[in-house]
Amino acid sequence: MPLIETINLTKKYGELTALDNLNLSIEAGECFGFIGPNGAGKTTTIKILATLLKPTWGEARVDGNVVGYQNHLIRPVIGYVPDFMGGYDDMVVLEYLEFFASCYNLHGAQRKRVVADVLDLTELHHKGRTEVNSLSRGMSQRLSIARVLLHDPKVLLLDEPASGLDPRARIEIRELLKELRRMGKTILISSHILHELAELCNTVGIIEQGKLLYHGTTADIMERSQVGRTVHIEVEDRPKEAAALLAGVNGITTVDLVRDQGTVRIECTIDATQPVPISELPSRLVAGGFQIRSFQPEQLNLETAFMRLTKGLVS
Repeated sequence: MPLIETINLTKKYGELTALDNLNLSIEAGECFGFIGPNGAGKTTTIKILATLLKPTWGEARVDGNVVGYQNHLIRPVIGYVPDFMGGYDDMVVLEYLEFFASCYNLHGAQRKRVVADVLDLTELHHKGRTEVNSLSRGMSQRLSIARVLLHDPKVLLLDEPASGLDPRARIEIRELLKELRRMGKTILISSHILHELAELCNTVGIIEQGKLLYHGTTADIMERSQVGRTVHIEVEDRPKEAAALLAGVNGITTVDLVRDQGTVRIECTIDATQPVPISELPSRLVAGGFQIRSFQPEQLNLETAFMRLTKGLVS
């Protein structure tokens, strides 16, 4: 049974449909990347799973329990990190964590041990006496993650945890999330930093206008997006003739000559639904009497796949 599951999950705000029959299935131990433009429905989904919103219809389950009916069983197994955490005036980091630990019925020596453990895990032990409101954005996000780890939840729901962070802080948060994944946590993370999601997540979902467009492994989604692969080719001479030869190959849809710092580069787009593989092109050029200086297929990544599979629509 999936640890997180939504069945025809729909959320309406008046006439606005924020989620439209969303069906997700996330297994225990997965790190799931939730991708979509602003207003696509990511935060609404996460808030429903965090028991902060009720669906209009459909169903959401966490660890087999139904949101809206068994919230008291769901909340102990989840940790929800919003994009911005609320602070408390004049409260230092240690006090902040001890306060929330007491909310989880952790007391005495056990509470001190748990707080010390999460401070070590998030590398915040040196900030114990620092006021929460004076922390940098990166340190605040680490503290927010430390807070939700106090009760050792099975599931982490992270809404844009790297939003507004500088490059070093993003790397540090990414490494922390990798460690949490190695510890066996099931993680649902929404983010706009797609190359980091590709490195961190083993499955992703692309949502647009409240509807789930794709759900699968990063490799599968990138494979689906290969409607047209672009290849950059340089030959020693006669680039126009080489371009004409490539234009006659079945499955190549466009061939262009591009001048770049004194050289002429051939750019051809291959329809991925056609039988001609990219690996055949060098041999065809050599057979035609051309010497190849460089041959570089365009690298597909999660950002490219996202741009090809979405239209930028919002609810």
